[in-house]
Amino acid sequence: MSLNPISISPPNNKVPQYLLIMLHGWGANAEDLAPLASMLSLSDYQFIFPNAPFPHPQVPGGRAWYALETQDYQGLSDSQNLLHDWLLSLENQTGVPLSRTILSGFSQGGAMSLDLGLKLPLAGICSLSGYLHFQPQAPKFPLSPILIIHGIQDMVVPLQAAHQAKEALISIGATVEYHEFSGGHEIPPSALTILQQFVQTIQ
Repeated sequence: MSLNPISISPPNNKVPQYLLIMLHGWGANAEDLAPLASMLSLSDYQFIFPNAPFPHPQVPGGRAWYALETQDYQGLSDSQNLLHDWLLSLENQTGVPLSRTILSGFSQGGAMSLDLGLKLPLAGICSLSGYLHFQPQAPKFPLSPILIIHGIQDMVVPLQAAHQAKEALISIGATVEYHEFSGGHEIPPSALTILQQFVQTIQ
């Protein structure tokens, strides 16, 4: 299995000081989120958009981090292990350590970000319209700051999933910045503004 990431370097061939990893949602692919790199004013960042390892069962060209057709999250552990090892390899590839790497994702990618982010000493974790797979466990290292953004009219991942994630993460000692917007299952400009401010705050 391979992640075949899209990587976008800082402008003017600057050496990246930080990494922002963005995981796409179920049925999308790396190209879905890649345009966000030009919409975020983060000139010290290298953006990396990996492709999920599994083909989507219905969408041509779409990818999945694990199966949603069944209740057993088939493929989840494979994607967890693949992403974990890949994230650990990025410092050698980019020169940027985990302590200056932010993991983010949309929908199923947001769930993967929350899942993997609690297992690594990252600079921050961002979940856009995401959810938790399981009750989180506090790691042995300091928890990364977490951003959760969710639409109050989301019919794909209900707002209650964001409430549950926030409460569960706070219960293990995480610092959670939580925002709601008036739309549905999407990433509106207001969410990008919040994401950019969060990223700049934790540098």
